Amino acid sequence: MTFSNIILVLTATTTALMAGLFYAWSCSVMLGFARLSDREFVSAMQATNRAILNPIFFAAFLGAPLFLPISTFLHYGESPRFALLLAATVIYLIGTFGVTMFGNVPMNNTLDRFDLESATAEEIALQRANFERRWNNLNTIRTVTSTIAVILIVIACLN
Repeated sequence: MTFSNIILVLTATTTALMAGLFYAWSCSVMLGFARLSDREFVSAMQATNRAILNPIFFAAFLGAPLFLPISTFLHYGESPRFALLLAATVIYLIGTFGVTMFGNVPMNNTLDRFDLESATAEEIALQRANFERRWNNLNTIRTVTSTIAVILIVIACLN
């Protein structure tokens, strides 16, 4: 195993872990949360968004956008591997990491500051209405783009 191949394996692993996380949220977690009352939904999202901020999550969350450009650089001049990794990097950094940082994270932070204990039922319903659909749409973008990035990385590994 060369250094560039080790980085490529780390790139594939961290990117795939993130794609799997976003996919799991789309096809299970949010479907379950959709069945909750407004108060339960907001409470569950607040608790989950707080719990996910841990070292295990951050290793993959920060690993993918770190390893993707490094892996791309290390394979410069190796066509088509370089082109595939470059495409994966651009797609992931914009469609997954960018959407997360400029879409989902600000929404999570806003929801986290919402005082569920003192809110009325109407305020809670409004909070959910302003959050759920938009968050799900952004998560779908993250799911699709991270999955495309994984596919491109796998194809790059085969070249």
